[in-house]
Amino acid sequence: MKQYGLIFDVDGVIADTEAVNARVSIRVFEDLFGLYGVKREDFAAGLGRGAADYVRAAARVHGLQLSDEQIERATALRQEYFLKVLNAEPLPPLPGVMELIDAGLASDDFRLAIATSGTLEKSRAVLDATGVPYGRMVYVNGSNVKNKKPDPELFLAAIRRLALPADRCVVIEDAPNGIEAALAAGARVVAVTTSTTEDNLADAHLIVDSLEELDLNMLRNLIDP
Repeated sequence: MKQYGLIFDVDGVIADTEAVNARVSIRVFEDLFGLYGVKREDFAAGLGRGAADYVRAAARVHGLQLSDEQIERATALRQEYFLKVLNAEPLPPLPGVMELIDAGLASDDFRLAIATSGTLEKSRAVLDATGVPYGRMVYVNGSNVKNKKPDPELFLAAIRRLALPADRCVVIEDAPNGIEAALAAGARVVAVTTSTTEDNLADAHLIVDSLEELDLNMLRNLIDP
């Protein structure tokens, strides 16, 4: 039987965390650096690249030079604020996510993984909040790798643990940096337009507006047309 790998990013794929990420990051700039007027779109260049590059992206937009120590303080405070929000507010999975995961786990020819640039603590909080059964999946996070997206290290680690060739795997992503990383790892890529426009996701093999549009046969056909 042919085998297929299905790899999920977390932020913007499992749940709409980008709104929360931006909200708490804007608060960090206000509380830590006294910088007001930061907007969600200011973080666009850092999407999918991990917390440090996410913060740096908005800092560059506003001409703010931050030291490594300041970045470290900002990312720690950002995670603290993020976890507080998750404890106070519900975080449902995005439409179609659980159905696709459940179908994959029930199928004999699919192996599933989570691969996210988020830290262990942050990504696990999202997965717990949404009810994703990540204990039954390969789980690689930003705490496990040295290089963040667009470097392929994260996806290469997930593919290695799935014990499949890269071209037998499909990655679901929402950000250009993630698409670049998945392609560099040798995987097929499905992009979902939860975090940015279709134009910014044009390098993916398939673009959808929601995971409700996907099923396992479509993913098989991406690998075995």
